[in-house]
Amino acid sequence: MNVGASSVSASGGDGAGNGAPERGAPERGAPGPAGAWSGALGDLDALVARHGRDPSHLLPILHEVMAAAGCVAPPAITEIARALGVPRARVEGVVGFYSFFSSEPRGRFRVLFSDNVTDEMAGSHELRGRMLEAFRVELGEVSRDGAVTIDVTGCTGLCDQGPAMLVNGQAIARLTPERIGAIASLIRGGVPMERWPENLFVIHSHIQRRDLVLSTPLAPGDAIDAALRRGATATIGEVTRSGLRGRGGAGFSTGAKWSACARAAGGERYVVCNADEGEPGTFKDRELIAHWGELLVEGMTVAGLAIGASKGFIYLRAEYPFLVAPLLALLEARRGSGLLGANVRGAFDFDIELRVGAGAYVCGEESALLESLEGRRGIPRNRPPYPVTHGYAQKPTVVNNVETLMGAALVAVHGADFWRAVGTAESTGTKVMSVSGDVARPGIYEYPFGVSVAEVLADAGAVNTQAVQVGGPSGMLLAASEFHRRIAFEDVPSAGAFMVFDESRDILAVVDNFARFFAHESCGFCTPCRVGTTVSAQMMNRITTGKGTRRDVKDLVRVSHVMKSTSHCGLGATAGNPVVDALAKFRPAFERRLRSLDVLPTFDLDESLAPAREATARDDREAHFREDEQ
Repeated sequence: MNVGASSVSASGGDGAGNGAPERGAPERGAPGPAGAWSGALGDLDALVARHGRDPSHLLPILHEVMAAAGCVAPPAITEIARALGVPRARVEGVVGFYSFFSSEPRGRFRVLFSDNVTDEMAGSHELRGRMLEAFRVELGEVSRDGAVTIDVTGCTGLCDQGPAMLVNGQAIARLTPERIGAIASLIRGGVPMERWPENLFVIHSHIQRRDLVLSTPLAPGDAIDAALRRGATATIGEVTRSGLRGRGGAGFSTGAKWSACARAAGGERYVVCNADEGEPGTFKDRELIAHWGELLVEGMTVAGLAIGASKGFIYLRAEYPFLVAPLLALLEARRGSGLLGANVRGAFDFDIELRVGAGAYVCGEESALLESLEGRRGIPRNRPPYPVTHGYAQKPTVVNNVETLMGAALVAVHGADFWRAVGTAESTGTKVMSVSGDVARPGIYEYPFGVSVAEVLADAGAVNTQAVQVGGPSGMLLAASEFHRRIAFEDVPSAGAFMVFDESRDILAVVDNFARFFAHESCGFCTPCRVGTTVSAQMMNRITTGKGTRRDVKDLVRVSHVMKSTSHCGLGATAGNPVVDALAKFRPAFERRLRSLDVLPTFDLDESLAPAREATARDDREAHFREDEQ
């Protein structure tokens, strides 16, 4: 899979310090895998054959086609479907589902500005405007010469060093007017990306505070050896006794999940690492994989031993192509050391395959991720049955995130009491958080569970803070009166994001950004989420632009409650959280922006005539429906 490369090692160690480069320039000119697709339609059969004609490899196949041709054109869709022996509609559906795939040609350089709220706060809109003006194109439009397409994407996982963008999938952080000018010149000159200045692609590491996980050294194989000495059943028991809970936000008992999978009927089992951290404001896995990759793979191998699995997958988000090469190198090194592959430590088989997503936030949900791994659209499954009994390929599967698996490796070596010694009774161990926004020191902070929001703010150098969004848009919005609350499953749970907004920020603009994000990322499977997120985004736009009424506010609450109670998965169920929290804690901000406190119709007749005015080139008085005539 030719989706990117990097020069940094991911073999663990004690990690990089604050401000240290996380990686150098990607090997953008690196060749693809042996026999990589030439770009000729007739060679697609050979490409599919190299992937074993396995429909579950559809995403890797499409990544290669996109890299070579810039799109997956309709004839290519037809040929891939034929070679895989699947309906054409399946391939076409997958191409249309993921934002990093396209069936239509795009510019030779595809520029995607991160649309996360922290990038907006850092000036991304202004920089995007500069580039659009430089090429005289509209958002999403291909330039006349076919050189460039400029568009937006969700959070790129670079919130600690925004504004950020992706160019042909490669990340560029710390954007400035000067950098935008240089990038525009390179694109205008048609300079191949492998010849772009290396300093454009340097990603910095900001590890600000370490605790139990990030400070405990572990030699390769230590956790495997400890688990072998203890035995599979006792290892699961130790993880259960430690109180280790899933760090993805839900907080389910890791030991209970492993135990259920180990007891499930069937011989074949799988371990899946969810490294698809698409929640805006979250970037901890980027650092953990880059600098503690050895600990992650060790934890996966322990999980494989414990549940009786012989294969695992790391599902990495597409926005991190610079982590692909170091992860592949790490896996190969462990195979060479007898720590991965056949006959690990002379006792069991366990190998890991790396898969890369394609830009779909919903694939952070474990069953949607499994669908994606199987080469389908990332539509969350109905549950029950749960992945522990019917997961990948309908076999018993454990799905854990990066941080959880790292914690499990430490528990295997040091035991349950070591883990329980920090944190709270209900939330044992530590939590790694991604701190961004209005702080002097953005980056990664690890704390024992139970740390107060105020302590995190103080450590990060935040001043005059009016609100903190914990856990990303789907989490909790906290006002200043709540900063005494604690990060813990029993108080303020968090998947890792910690976005800070000072008193200069417009809370309504923050909520509007979140509403747009959910509307864009809804998979469209269920009506409550598909319609609810779109309507919520429309109403928030009316309110933030001063065109809203009290009716809009009431409808926002109503729609949020409908989504929460009737949506198919957690995306829709939590999409209304920012609105509900903001209304409860910052209601005056809404009422100051309303056009009228009375309940008025929210349909703007004059605005609805705008397309007709544009089509007829009219903007005179008679082409408008004036409010005083209504």
